[in-house]
Amino acid sequence: MNKTDFVKLIADHAGLTAKDSAKFLDAFEAVTTDVLSKGDTISLVGFGSFSVTDRAARTARDFRTGQSVTVPVSKAVKFKAGQKLKTAVNG
Repeated sequence: MNKTDFVKLIADHAGLTAKDSAKFLDAFEAVTTDVLSKGDTISLVGFGSFSVTDRAARTARDFRTGQSVTVPVSKAVKFKAGQKLKTAVNG
């Protein structure tokens, strides 16, 4: 599903216009990005939580050359599904 389809579903479900749904989704993306970039966590009870986790430096292999390369320390976004979402997905 792409963003346009998702916006349309939000509009149908919430009784909003597609334009208002697109504004909501853009605002959600912006706020989520801002909060996570500061290292904070977002918890939506029942749905899930977004958090930032640290990835340690590691050694990987370049498949083209076969040489070992060092992958630097980085941060990653983690999503943990809530119970309502897990139940809905599992039937």
